[in-house]
Amino acid sequence: MFYYVLKYVLLGPALRLMFRPRIEGLEHIPEDGAAIVAGNHLSFSDHFLMPAMLTRRITFLAKQEYFTGPGIKGRLIAGFFRSAGQIPVDRSGRNAAQAAISEGLGVLSKDELLGIYPEGTRSHDGRLYKGRVGVAAMAIKAQVKVIPCAMVGTFELQPPGRKIPKLGRVTIRFGEPLDFTRFAGMDNEKAALRAVTDEIMYSILKLSGQEYVDRYATDVKAELEKSRKEGGSQDKAA
Repeated sequence: MFYYVLKYVLLGPALRLMFRPRIEGLEHIPEDGAAIVAGNHLSFSDHFLMPAMLTRRITFLAKQEYFTGPGIKGRLIAGFFRSAGQIPVDRSGRNAAQAAISEGLGVLSKDELLGIYPEGTRSHDGRLYKGRVGVAAMAIKAQVKVIPCAMVGTFELQPPGRKIPKLGRVTIRFGEPLDFTRFAGMDNEKAALRAVTDEIMYSILKLSGQEYVDRYATDVKAELEKSRKEGGSQDKAA
């Protein structure tokens, strides 16, 4: 119930006023049945903006850190995400990835919409990064279609680190559903998982017009953080 209160009373109207979203390709979202909506991830506001524009309820796999923050603020954020029906995902290893896939398959088994960001994290620079194969594993195992989605403009209005978004206009584009039934029974084959994931990411790329980087965003972020720390240590030594 809280999901719909957020959508139609509390958050939805405010988001429409703040972002003035233009929606393209909404007809590609099925009226019923299971499907995966796979999108790029540029801003914290993506979590709320796209779901607010859909008639159907959509459940997202959200990073576990949103549910484990310290203090009153952390408990409020965790309560918010749980009340909105979002699922925490532990991103710390292979077993965690399998648990996330199981959670996603549980959503799909109930003929619901599942939302996922294949990059696994927000883009820190507005570019599109290599997709993780979990989305492919779920699409093949559940034999459901994948609707690519591109958020355009949210990075400029609320890039990572900015708490309050600027006023502006964003575009949300949904592409034609992707059918991967030809890969049935191949959800454990690495080549098939990578081929499906790359096809999904290419579809997102065509919708978003972003620059593509054939590396995982988490690896690039880790390198940047390491360089920042080493640079800080050198400055102190000097």
